[in-house]
Amino acid sequence: MAQLSLKNIYKRYPDGFEAVKDFNLDIQDKEFIIFVGPSGCGKSTTLRMIAGLEDITEGTLSIEGQEMNQVAPKDRDIAMVFQSYALYPHKTVYENMAFALKLKKIPKPEIDKAVNEAARILGLENLLKRKPKELSGGQRQRVAMGRAIVRKPRVFLMDEPLSNLDAKLRVQMRTEIAKLHDKLGATIIYVTHDQTEAMTLGTRIVVMKDGQIQQVDTPENLYKNPCNIFVAGFIGSPQMNFFDATVTVDGGAPKLKAGEHLFPVCARHKDAVAAISGKTVTVGIRPEDLMDLSQDTAPSPDCCFRSTINVYELMGAEVYLYFDFSADCTMTARVKPDTTARTGSTAEFAMNPEKFHIFEKDSGKAIVN
Repeated sequence: MAQLSLKNIYKRYPDGFEAVKDFNLDIQDKEFIIFVGPSGCGKSTTLRMIAGLEDITEGTLSIEGQEMNQVAPKDRDIAMVFQSYALYPHKTVYENMAFALKLKKIPKPEIDKAVNEAARILGLENLLKRKPKELSGGQRQRVAMGRAIVRKPRVFLMDEPLSNLDAKLRVQMRTEIAKLHDKLGATIIYVTHDQTEAMTLGTRIVVMKDGQIQQVDTPENLYKNPCNIFVAGFIGSPQMNFFDATVTVDGGAPKLKAGEHLFPVCARHKDAVAAISGKTVTVGIRPEDLMDLSQDTAPSPDCCFRSTINVYELMGAEVYLYFDFSADCTMTARVKPDTTARTGSTAEFAMNPEKFHIFEKDSGKAIVN
């Protein structure tokens, strides 16, 4: 497979708009890299520059140490799987998968071997004589992947390949793609706006916003140690809760004053928070770290507060409780299904100070995680 290097990559359009800005990333052989971010953040544009479908305005793309900026897409040894499948409707599954190899004038026995091997990997053996219109969405997506696999490229690029599928099929196909990566030992770059896909598939995730990289890290580190408010809010479902607080120092111990509440700061955050006494910060806490006191015991009385439940949402193995923390701050708690809280009832919660993420109010940069 291949190592890729993107150095100081920009994509600038004639009207001056910069879709991608100073993008720097080294991708190791056999990595599964995810580009994730909201619509319009530049992730698909970056993928298309790697494929050669978009020109690079500035910067250098290298594969295995060879600069690729001026190399034609067909000569980059890259296979791309699109959101729309892009299958030939008049050709059979076999013919769709074999088409690129026929163009290269590969001998027919080799084509047969490559197509049948890809069909076996993807569970398509019994569908080779069918046309795309006779297939389900999941089967069409597997054919599109098979067409890429038979080429044995150095890099696989996948541009939101599961977005046209229903929820159940997306879960199934995520599993298939993960298994495919293990079987092929392939270098895969995968674009999605779905952070659940990103967290379950990637060995590393590139979080993008407004054409710029916000953070590159493993799924676990992104979740536990977001570098700024954007990453903290984008990664995780339901998203992290945020509220503003002023840092006060009471008898040498820093505390976070949010309205009428005065929350303690844990020992490992004490020095960093005390150093910004008097400043307003943004505090984040994940829904699963809000304790429902009908189920759990609070770390200390200072951590507790009450609120009226606006919405009770049973999700099966867990419950989401939506409530107002203050006049301008709504929160979500993820709790066990045996909670006594219901819509309209008053519930008591606690925040675990060990789980606070604290960010600079103006820049959004993380102070402590």
